[in-house]
Amino acid sequence: MTDTAAVYHAGSRTVQERVGVRDHADHVGRSIGQDIKPVAAAFLALQPLLVVGAAAPDTGRVWASPLTGAPGFVRATGPRRMSVTGGPGPADPLSTALATDGTRVGTIALDPRTRRRMRLNGRLRLTAGGFAVEADRVFANCPKYLQRRRSYETVAGRIPGSARRTPELTDAQRAFVTGADTFFIATVHADGADASHRGGNPGFVRVTSPTELTWRDYPGNAMFLTLGNLAADPRAGLLFLDWTTGTTLALTGEARAGFTPDGERRVRFTVTGTVQTPNALPLRWSAPEYSPANPQPPG
Repeated sequence: MTDTAAVYHAGSRTVQERVGVRDHADHVGRSIGQDIKPVAAAFLALQPLLVVGAAAPDTGRVWASPLTGAPGFVRATGPRRMSVTGGPGPADPLSTALATDGTRVGTIALDPRTRRRMRLNGRLRLTAGGFAVEADRVFANCPKYLQRRRSYETVAGRIPGSARRTPELTDAQRAFVTGADTFFIATVHADGADASHRGGNPGFVRVTSPTELTWRDYPGNAMFLTLGNLAADPRAGLLFLDWTTGTTLALTGEARAGFTPDGERRVRFTVTGTVQTPNALPLRWSAPEYSPANPQPPG
């Protein structure tokens, strides 16, 4: 049985206690372990997409980056080891981090076809064909707020365009964000990194200025790993995908959670940099079926 004292650091405990879910968090936390179980290994082997979060060693900025490949490019190669063939392109903001032995990384494999997701956090080890992650934490999440996309195809000949870097959001990027139904968030703390998912109906993320966006933190599994990390270290990275064209928009900055008297939580993210890459991913997914758990965004 997992020792929940080792699972949660002070930041997560602070949020759990404020929301009044510490006992539930302790119960859920027992599902977190270091071993990649056979069902998790089988899940990984079917995935064409893996999102990795880390802090760039040269700038200290936190980013979330996508990796893709034919199913089998990410796989379990030991009871506590996940291996990845390939890596990010040289223009990716995490290219240095993912080529540095010992980098603390958080990863999430999300399958829109089955509305399942798996997270594995640990330390990166370089390999001849890419890298591996020695697992510190392995766990699954429920399908809440995850949109179903029933199929995908790999588009032959799709070539990534040149990455565009800006210090703030352009008008087109603002529309990209407000039209999204999914994004990934990378966070860090003193002992590691984490990558997670946020989903909702389009409009659930609101852009309030070229350097600021907000979203409501919907009720989830009570672990508060993301908000716990942000309570300890506000650095964060967001990743938005165009599930049809493969264009990616990565944002880096700082995020802070606010709590209303009625218990609602809202996260405010301040943008300090963006990287947009046209046609970055070769995958084209079918249209989404929105999760029945999604609240209606405010008008």
